[in-house]
Amino acid sequence: MTSRHTIHQTSVIAALLDGVYDGETTVGSLRRRGDFGIGTFEGLDGELILLDDTCYRIRDDGTATVAADGEGVPYAVVTRFEPHLSFEITGRHTRAEVTALIDEKLGSANYMYAVRVDGVYERMTVRAVHVQQQPYRPLVQATAEQKVTEFTDVSGTVVGFRTPAFEEGLSVPGYHAHVLLDERRSGGHVLDHVMLHGRVQVCVGTDLHLELPRTPEFAQANLDPEDLREQVDRAES
Repeated sequence: MTSRHTIHQTSVIAALLDGVYDGETTVGSLRRRGDFGIGTFEGLDGELILLDDTCYRIRDDGTATVAADGEGVPYAVVTRFEPHLSFEITGRHTRAEVTALIDEKLGSANYMYAVRVDGVYERMTVRAVHVQQQPYRPLVQATAEQKVTEFTDVSGTVVGFRTPAFEEGLSVPGYHAHVLLDERRSGGHVLDHVMLHGRVQVCVGTDLHLELPRTPEFAQANLDPEDLREQVDRAES
């Protein structure tokens, strides 16, 4: 077992599902806590990727730009990435096959894992949600109008987390990943891909630091809907 390692999280996925999109935390605050992570921006104004201490915003046209430290963040998961495990993947693999290979290497489904995959892809399918305006709609309604983009013959870095099932409501159970492609100029929320070859690095998280918003919207949000898992699945697909 590795030494203790902390994952920092801002808000919970159940709040995002209920339309709590205003950010009490900022990009600068995230960067003080980690150099690797994913999330979204205030008003769902782009997919957030923190990679090598730089924060990127990917809007619904698939383009990536560097985000300023003052930008608001309603939800994010970040860490100081320390590779505890690394291995190569060769040959053509679907996303499901890649995650199955990673699961085989992990040895336990009960920890949090930050997962970085630098690869070459035959196909990469991503999405991004258009910026929302108040009054905010629930996440499943916002993602119903998401823009899906498919890239072919690209290289890039997948940034994601594998979260234990017992964290349902806090984070997205299983794999949740974003990607930066082609010299970090494009990307999005990963829906599917076909990898040709790549290198996987995994950072094991043993501790969770959870920061809850101090806002009226969060205080009044419904964080325990009966169809929580169904909403997560719909929002992530």
